[in-house]
Amino acid sequence: MNVLAVAMSAAPGRQMLSGLLPAAFSAGSFLGGLVYGRRTWPGSSTRQLVFGSAAFLVGWLPLFALRGPYAATVAVALPGAFLTVVVACAFVTTDALTPTGRTSEAYAWLICSIGVGQAAGTALAGRLADHALALAALPAAGAAFALTFLLLTRPDQGTVRRDRQRCGHA
Repeated sequence: MNVLAVAMSAAPGRQMLSGLLPAAFSAGSFLGGLVYGRRTWPGSSTRQLVFGSAAFLVGWLPLFALRGPYAATVAVALPGAFLTVVVACAFVTTDALTPTGRTSEAYAWLICSIGVGQAAGTALAGRLADHALALAALPAAGAAFALTFLLLTRPDQGTVRRDRQRCGHA
């Protein structure tokens, strides 16, 4: 996201986009988190994680059609709205699937995997900075990879501690 923002702001008169794109993404995340946290959602945390990840992926797709920087600024709020859902459900799912006494280690692995994904995505984005379409496709590709991984591992098929199964709650 940050490399995309800097790349889009390289044109004269568009310098403000380097801060505006991440701000729109963050605003979407904040609003999505507020909406998500206001009620209890049906299904297990793993199902909510898969749904949130799918919505996060779909949220990136309008960037392929929107070439203008200002339309892109508005469009990045959509995947941002599902970022908080994905992160919250990832932590709750990790907690639900982790054996008793291993929660800190599981959270460390979750945070490590998020950091490695961000670092790899940023490094790849830096290499693609001169190719606008490929750069815009990168967040969707990362979301597609994460969703595919979730679907292939099928964590909801294992034993889940019932006292920690719900993700969203008021």
